[in-house]
Amino acid sequence: MPERIIRSLCYFAAVPGEREYDRLQQLAGRLRNAGWLIQTLRVAGHSCPVETLALRFGKSELLAGTGSFDRDTIKDQYADFMEAENISMNLEISDRVTSEDVDLLFRMIDEKADRSFLFSYTFCNAKHSPFFPAAHAERSGFSIGLQPTNLAEDCNSLHTWLFRMKEAWTELLHLFEEEKDFIGIDSSVAPMYNGHGSLVHMIRRICGDFSTAVTSDVFVNISRFIREENPRPAGLNGIMFPCLEDFELADEYELGHFSIERNIFLSLHSGLGIDTYPIGLDEKPDRVRQILNLLLALARKYQKPLSARFISDGMSKTGERSNFRNQYLKDVIIRHL
Repeated sequence: MPERIIRSLCYFAAVPGEREYDRLQQLAGRLRNAGWLIQTLRVAGHSCPVETLALRFGKSELLAGTGSFDRDTIKDQYADFMEAENISMNLEISDRVTSEDVDLLFRMIDEKADRSFLFSYTFCNAKHSPFFPAAHAERSGFSIGLQPTNLAEDCNSLHTWLFRMKEAWTELLHLFEEEKDFIGIDSSVAPMYNGHGSLVHMIRRICGDFSTAVTSDVFVNISRFIREENPRPAGLNGIMFPCLEDFELADEYELGHFSIERNIFLSLHSGLGIDTYPIGLDEKPDRVRQILNLLLALARKYQKPLSARFISDGMSKTGERSNFRNQYLKDVIIRHL
């Protein structure tokens, strides 16, 4: 039997606190009793101060997200963010990406590079996705995100895997549909590690070569299904291509098969942006700004949520092997954007 994994069970509130913590524990108990494995419990706010979250959840097992900040707010929150542990935040941009916006990332890399893992730029951000750092609350309640790649463990066709995902969504809906604070399911494909957790592993096994799949309709068909068949959609509902978290996608990156252009191409028709993409210490800020402005333009043109999370270890330049010291990220030889 394949593993049934909840990647994120997240409770949203303007300013999360003890009530949300207790409710998560209750919900998690019901999921475990129903045979689900839970990776993380999370809370996310509505532009909630970092200091507040750090005081309330800094010593708990929960992961906490502030929600989206604008430019002025993120300046005020920056110092607290750099000191806090396991607090995620995102900068929502709706007009034009400025040099100051990009300087924020490079300052972060220079001062404490591991914080780049907890930060993203967001454009046309969706509400109530349980996936960080883009998570942002609009009302109180909880949503659920899966690691559905594991459901494909013994599948011999794409159709069988998609059917299993729908079965999982339906089961979760029946489990929680009477709960007034149940917002819904983010049906995004969220891969992790290698083997059965990797989307690339599944694509290679069922559909063949990754590069060939990129220029076929495989990912379009997957993304259409998870948007149209989700019985209670909330959040992003797209395919994630986390370059360093999907270890077999990281292998493709090292082979030159997952350039930034290919990442954006996939994001435009099926994905959610640039996620855990490595960046060298010598990368030019203007190049990052160009890429972010393209994502912004595409998000606005097609009215779809896109985000960008660039990752640096604070030491490695282009052509050098990274040393992230992070169990969730695979080290790679860094390429120019």
